[in-house]
Amino acid sequence: RGSIPTFFGNMETKMVSLGLLLFVMAASAVDVNDISQLRAAKNSKRITLRNINVPAGVTLDLGKLKTGTVVEFAGEITFGYKEWEGPLILIGGKNIKVEGKPGHLINCQGERWWDDRGGHWGKKKPKLLNARLTDSTIDGLKIKNVPVNGISIYKCKNLVITRVDFNVAEGDHKGAHNTDAFDVGTSENIRISDNFIHNQDDCLAINSGKNITFERNTCIGGHGISIGSIGGRKNNVVQDVKVRNCKVLDSENGIRIKTVKDATGEVKNILFDDVELKNIVKQGIVIQGNYLNSGPQGDPTGGVPITGVTINNVRGNVLPGGVNVYVWVANASNWKWSNVKVTGGMKDLGQKGVPPGVKW
Repeated sequence: RGSIPTFFGNMETKMVSLGLLLFVMAASAVDVNDISQLRAAKNSKRITLRNINVPAGVTLDLGKLKTGTVVEFAGEITFGYKEWEGPLILIGGKNIKVEGKPGHLINCQGERWWDDRGGHWGKKKPKLLNARLTDSTIDGLKIKNVPVNGISIYKCKNLVITRVDFNVAEGDHKGAHNTDAFDVGTSENIRISDNFIHNQDDCLAINSGKNITFERNTCIGGHGISIGSIGGRKNNVVQDVKVRNCKVLDSENGIRIKTVKDATGEVKNILFDDVELKNIVKQGIVIQGNYLNSGPQGDPTGGVPITGVTINNVRGNVLPGGVNVYVWVANASNWKWSNVKVTGGMKDLGQKGVPPGVKW
């Protein structure tokens, strides 16, 4: 008979332990539906953002998260209107997992800011998201109608971004400009893959960084896939970039490398492989060393050498008013181009500084 109390005692201990475990699990998963709950929620390692309206002029601050935190976007996330620089969202930390849940939408309602003036003039417009992440992932976000720039990847390391639906299609006819999807600066080991982008500026713009891969992405309506502009910042080096298996459709440019006139820096080891271009308006492939934000000016300068550019199987069409391939550089070497078939453009801007052996 002495064994019976021991049995029930063990069962009671197990039930208490299970209850504590369930309590801890429940306590570690926090739903946030008001920005006032966010500070306390950051003590958790699983945060679900559900149907939040972020007040005007306030950042949804997910910076300095606990290592290993999972952030889930659920329902509709909206933002109050104010003319300011943003960002609307900040996410920072190490080993962070950012996920978009089925049916969610980050609805920026950027049409409230669009005025045909972009990010440099007119109304002040908030950028969407600043990422400051290490050893982290962003997956499955659905983003609509950013006011101006989308996802800024700055001082990030070992970051993978996948399956982002970045849709600013309404901006084509409502005055949206400078709606870059992904801006990369001073970051390394970045992979951006399997995303859909419809915007009015660069699909990807790399201003500095190394070991960056951009693959299996579809870019519609914007300025194409860009290395640069490079120059005029603290860090002006871009190296070891791979752009593969991408589509650039109905866009101003296809693929481009642009360095700032009279600037210094370096561009090296750039690969464009298997890129399809369709209905490009201005330039299918453009590499230029005289870029200025106000427009290219005069002869290229050589302060930013462009070396090791490999272009393979880049094909498609440019509209008759555009240029198929435009190279205007002063310091370029060690380029390898093959199977470049870009046709349709009837405009000729001339060429300058093309390295020996490069043909298209």
